[in-house]
Amino acid sequence: MRKHDNITRCIHRQDILHHPHCFVLGKIKKYNTYKPRLPKILIFDIETSPLKAYIWATSVWNTSVNEGQVLSEWFMISWSGKWLFSPEVMSDRLTGKEARGEDDSRIVKNLWKLLNEADIVIAHNSDKFDVPNMNTRFIVNNLPPTKPYQTIDTLKIARKQFGFTHNNLNALARVFGFKVKLDTNFELWKRCIDGDEEALKRMETYNRHDVTLLEEVYLKIRPWIHSHPNLGLYVDSVEPVCSNCLSTNLDKTDKFYYTPTGKYELYNCECGAYVRVRQTSVPKDKRKDLVVSVAR
Repeated sequence: MRKHDNITRCIHRQDILHHPHCFVLGKIKKYNTYKPRLPKILIFDIETSPLKAYIWATSVWNTSVNEGQVLSEWFMISWSGKWLFSPEVMSDRLTGKEARGEDDSRIVKNLWKLLNEADIVIAHNSDKFDVPNMNTRFIVNNLPPTKPYQTIDTLKIARKQFGFTHNNLNALARVFGFKVKLDTNFELWKRCIDGDEEALKRMETYNRHDVTLLEEVYLKIRPWIHSHPNLGLYVDSVEPVCSNCLSTNLDKTDKFYYTPTGKYELYNCECGAYVRVRQTSVPKDKRKDLVVSVAR
């Protein structure tokens, strides 16, 4: 496929999501008149308090805590988020008074508003931690469900696609040569729930840094995400775009992608991802004679 002018290729330069009025696919439109519906991709992270409880145990591992042993439920201390490729990092944290009162209603409501704008959300361990815990605080604070969005869990992808020694965000950042997470210890969380303003500010800084780091990790592994939400569904394109990054710079390979009943042309995007067309290359008369193995 042919390369396009610089305006078109700003999709791949990563500033397109914040300059939608110059978005072009295939041919140049009049500046500031073409306003497509681009996906809003939110990268976010939350920090929560520890749970306070009485326990009976000689070992703290695998300890069973009954409802009556819980002294205080966990709550959200801070959150941070950024739109993909935006230089702005958004965040919110509890005040000292809110932390001492375990009142996260204000910051939870602000996060709920932000999530309602997102089409896709990215977090590290989002499917098991960030999203369910975030939803817990939403319903506890009497908020309705957010508008539907798709998720990208970078932890799940790291575990499935690779064999890293450790899959936490800090370990991945170190392997990739990025700046690692800020140093913290449990004392910071303890000071936060005690309402220490300096600790709460430090927690917000830590939270914000994690989000910028997560963006770097996501972009590094993006070509490897086979289950990536199809970004092409969000744009009206006159020619194929990469489902992972929206670039139009796709090169046809000399191989095909095969399914049990189909054979599809395979393309390689400049971002590194491999994508295929939807229409099979198998002739119609041959398709009716194809047989497939029986699942057992």
